Amino acid sequence: MLPLADQVLELLSLERTPFWTYAISALLLAALALLLRPLLQLLGLFHRYYVNCQRLHCFPQPPRRNWLLGHMGMIEPCEEGMVRVSQLVAAFPNTFLTWMGPFLPFLSLVHPDYLKPVTTASVAVAPKDYLFYGFLKPWLGEGLLLSNGQRWGQHRRMLTPAFHFDILKPYVKIFNQSTNIMHAKWQRLVSLGSPSLDMFEQISLMTLDSLQKCVFSHSSNCQEKPSDYIAAILELSNLVVRRQHRLLHHIDWIYYLTAEGRRFHRACDTVHRFTADVVQQRRLALSCMGREAWLQAKQGKTVDFIDVLLLAKDEDGQELSDEDIMAEADTFMFEGHDTTASGLSWVLYNLAHHPEYQQQCREEIQELVKDKPLEELEWEDLSQMPFTTMCIKESLRLHPPVTIISRRCTEDIKLPDGRIIPKGNICLISIFGTHHNPTVWPEPEGLIQLGCVLRPGQWVTCPDVVFQEAQ
Repeated sequence: MLPLADQVLELLSLERTPFWTYAISALLLAALALLLRPLLQLLGLFHRYYVNCQRLHCFPQPPRRNWLLGHMGMIEPCEEGMVRVSQLVAAFPNTFLTWMGPFLPFLSLVHPDYLKPVTTASVAVAPKDYLFYGFLKPWLGEGLLLSNGQRWGQHRRMLTPAFHFDILKPYVKIFNQSTNIMHAKWQRLVSLGSPSLDMFEQISLMTLDSLQKCVFSHSSNCQEKPSDYIAAILELSNLVVRRQHRLLHHIDWIYYLTAEGRRFHRACDTVHRFTADVVQQRRLALSCMGREAWLQAKQGKTVDFIDVLLLAKDEDGQELSDEDIMAEADTFMFEGHDTTASGLSWVLYNLAHHPEYQQQCREEIQELVKDKPLEELEWEDLSQMPFTTMCIKESLRLHPPVTIISRRCTEDIKLPDGRIIPKGNICLISIFGTHHNPTVWPEPEGLIQLGCVLRPGQWVTCPDVVFQEAQ
């Protein structure tokens, strides 16, 4: 180092004294350390990548598109993409490996026995992965969908009263009202000569209308006229899906420079303003009336989701903050409308393809409402329609509203066949793939639960249902 220090001193025209010699040497050593540190980190990163690749070598994988893209674009968010998933599950019925680009592996789990070690692991061992969920955070905050660990557990306990039967029962009347509005709209459009209807769009508006009434006690009449709040939720839902399939948009600063990123930001502002106004007004009313007077005023009336959140307390008597309540309300508006609308749309689609089952469902419902003046279902009726329930469950198997969820393993997880999921890897729990796995379901594309595809004399045990002998 000293000869190099002498050269630096000569270059800087400094006198060769011991002080300057040792000072320049120290600076050169520091510069070398600064250069070596990222180099060593890079070498460590490549070593971990190499070791991880070696440990993942036991998992099969389909052919990559190329070395740079890996399997990106192999499964598009459309019908052809779902067909491709079914083909992959038929070829790899337990688990298979895919790559996003050359460096990021995903382990897809498509069999119940292989899902179990991950889904039953503690939240510390298999927490939610934020590679995809993180896109929702600017919109949904730290609600139940995105929170983890102690915070998730605390909020889940505090929200338990919102799912009590006494809270849910009055909502059936709201669902009937929103559905009647949708039916009247359909009849009007058909009478005007409309040749077709976008069922998902119509049902999405109906579910959003229902949720707004149940969550906020607010009626925007969104099924009949435009609503900025409802339009913002629909736009945010679409933008999140589009962002997942654009690799460069995964980088926040790039995404928010794009037109879609700016639209996402504006839509978030619209949703947050609406939710904040409702929460603040309700909080003010509660503080003015007092807790006991508030509860008395609510007796005999429908209690909405905001009411439950405002009154919720944990074991230490701690209440939810306004930000917490906003996050949970926004989360339920998103999760509740999109999944419900998707599930209902597919139920109607599948019944339309099987008119004999559609007629059987219609007769079952008509029998329940025949002696009722309004011909509307009530809470007690929901347990009295076994065939319709069976059709709904089978439709959810064929077309689950949420096709996949992800978990990141913080520890090694052992699979039933002895293979190990190395820690640090992302597991994709494929709900759609599991529901279409031919080693689990005899003929996964058929209406299994209705007993029309089972082989004579065969017994099949499947999740949540045991199928008896089919003749």
